[in-house]
Amino acid sequence: MKLGKHGLTVIRILALLLVIGITIFVYSVRDKAEELAVYGYPGIFLIALLTNATVFLPAPGIAVVIAMGAVFNPFLVGIAAGAGGALGELSGYLAGFSGQAVVERAELYQRLTNWVQKYGFWAILFLAAIPNPTFDVAGVAAGVLKMPLHRFLVAVLLGVTLKMTLFAYAGAQSMTWILGE
Repeated sequence: MKLGKHGLTVIRILALLLVIGITIFVYSVRDKAEELAVYGYPGIFLIALLTNATVFLPAPGIAVVIAMGAVFNPFLVGIAAGAGGALGELSGYLAGFSGQAVVERAELYQRLTNWVQKYGFWAILFLAAIPNPTFDVAGVAAGVLKMPLHRFLVAVLLGVTLKMTLFAYAGAQSMTWILGE
């Protein structure tokens, strides 16, 4: 099924409205995120999904992963948080895909766009694997560049899972250090 120019415009507007709605919702419930941790790995998945679904607004996802790594199996915490985080990062991609990116003139956006255009999958994987506040901009760039969604998701899943697993193990080790075991 091929969409006409009007159909694509409607989809882009809907994607932008979805991103704005998700960001407002997550920002309004950010203080209640830790309460989901009582639900174990599904709760960790939801926390990661919600905290990564915000675009350009901070949320406490990594702190929760560190804390949960001290309580649960850190490898499984990393997997749950990585999967939720990867799905949550779709918000930035959708914002870029909508064609309504508000960062298009920013120097950082231009640099990341060039990097994503040149290195594609590997740029997204690297940026997702390191703790940095610029990943939303990289997701927007990937959406604007129309990077295939499945490639974006796999790169983000691998990068975020690696990052979250390392944070979960850091949380597990911190408890060992604190308790002197």
